[in-house]
Amino acid sequence: MNRSIALICFVFLFSCQPEKKTEKVETSKPNQTKDIQQESKKKTILFFGNSITAGYQLDLSEAFPALIQERLDSLALDYRAVNAGLSGETTASGNSRIEWVMKNPMDIFVLELGANDGLRGISTAETRKNLKAIIEKVKAKFPDCRIVLAGMMIPPNMGQEYTESFQQIYPELSEEYDIPLIPFLLEGVAGNPELNLADGIHPTAEGHKILAENVWKVLSTLL
Repeated sequence: MNRSIALICFVFLFSCQPEKKTEKVETSKPNQTKDIQQESKKKTILFFGNSITAGYQLDLSEAFPALIQERLDSLALDYRAVNAGLSGETTASGNSRIEWVMKNPMDIFVLELGANDGLRGISTAETRKNLKAIIEKVKAKFPDCRIVLAGMMIPPNMGQEYTESFQQIYPELSEEYDIPLIPFLLEGVAGNPELNLADGIHPTAEGHKILAENVWKVLSTLL
């Protein structure tokens, strides 16, 4: 009798043990693998700049680099746009940061810096020197990379001489290094309250749409 009771208890306890689940090994689906391979084959357009490139106070998807990506995708062009904008960046800090950014290869480099130098009244000679250093570093590491320079202007409150000297930096560097120039990145946006945030400096989402068009006019000739 005791043996029978013990056997019944053993069977009952065994039947109550939780069922072991077989772990499923996740494998990449064929379509996912294909997408990853296609993404890795895309050429890179790197936008290196300050808060304008970063899309200050906007969603990253509203900044002009993201709008350029939408245009690239709509035309089935194998490029990916990388936003390397950093708010508050000057040409000096950009010159220090560029080496970190160059850890990854790039095929087109869009340089948008200098506005913060102008607003702070930094010597135009210093701004020019830093922009030259950035251009030369990119050319040295990636000789086949196409460089695009985004031109900038500043308000006249620093005086006419400084304003004109600053404005000449970009076309002169464009000519010196034989690189394409976006004459004025903020063309059609600067000075328009409806296309700028309350600070009067940074473009709204609508303003960035115009910036994207300004960039595309030059960028499209390189694709």
